Amino acid sequence: MKDEPSQRLAERIYAAVRLIPRGKVASYSQIAALMGNCNLRRYVGNALHKNPSNTVTPCHRVVNAKGFCSGSFAFGGGDIQRQKLEAEDVSFVDGHVDMSRHGITEDDFEQMSAELSENFF
Repeated sequence: MKDEPSQRLAERIYAAVRLIPRGKVASYSQIAALMGNCNLRRYVGNALHKNPSNTVTPCHRVVNAKGFCSGSFAFGGGDIQRQKLEAEDVSFVDGHVDMSRHGITEDDFEQMSAELSENFF
């Protein structure tokens, strides 16, 4: 069983991911920054890998900082994440998400941060 602080952090990560607007993506580092510590990006990846419900928490909207999708172990296969993103009209350039077009904006980040603060502090 997870200890309470780890479980609470994982729940905050899932809550942040649920706030990513459809058709946009965030990086692991951005989600970590929403948690208050940019160095938690690996923890974010680990928590998302253990996500109990991809239908509730759209983990496919989290990519690496360069816009590349997760490895083939996630989402049931190598192209599943890309397929899910393309179904949300996310475009790819040279094999990665067009981050300038689909990455969350500063305004998105601030709004997500405010909403997390209201619900978790």
